[in-house]
Amino acid sequence: MSDVNSRIDSEVKANDVVLFMKGTPEFPMCGFSGQVVQILDYLGVPYKGINVLDDGAIREGIKAYSNWPTIPQLYVKGEFIGGCDITREMFQAGELQGLLAEKGIKTGKA
Repeated sequence: MSDVNSRIDSEVKANDVVLFMKGTPEFPMCGFSGQVVQILDYLGVPYKGINVLDDGAIREGIKAYSNWPTIPQLYVKGEFIGGCDITREMFQAGELQGLLAEKGIKTGKA
């Protein structure tokens, strides 16, 4: 496993919810990242945001790690969930909330 893959792998395994995104949760730098931040914040999910714009190796490495070409990328308990569209569709259908509950992730919403 490459150094970048190891760094990504350790972040994904060390944090229950990780969002690889452009910008930070406080200041998203693209609309897609911003939408996922809004969903997670609305649900009151504690998560770690990793700004791929700060590290080109992570930015490219995460695409290979997940075999998914776009950013943002959401991981829950080590499992790749998807990008913005998948996260939004799951949220709107109530599936994201169900997944979080199933994985034992506490949210701020009942």
